[in-house]
Amino acid sequence: MTIQASDIEAMIRDSFPNAKIDVQGDDGQHFSAMVEDDSFRGMNRVQQQRAVYAALKGKMDGPAGELHALALTTRAP
Repeated sequence: MTIQASDIEAMIRDSFPNAKIDVQGDDGQHFSAMVEDDSFRGMNRVQQQRAVYAALKGKMDGPAGELHALALTTRAP
């Protein structure tokens, strides 16, 4: 099953409803995303990115992962 940028944005939006989110990519496997959310205040970059990866609900896990690569930028406003 091919994943779309809109699918990734929707999964992130479920966990970060007030975030500014921009997902780019059109080959179904390689994407970039920028997520800016107030909940990231006080978190380091690794913590921020782990929170976003958790929102992806395993789409990147294992050999059957639908999402092969995600270049992720996170920040607090």
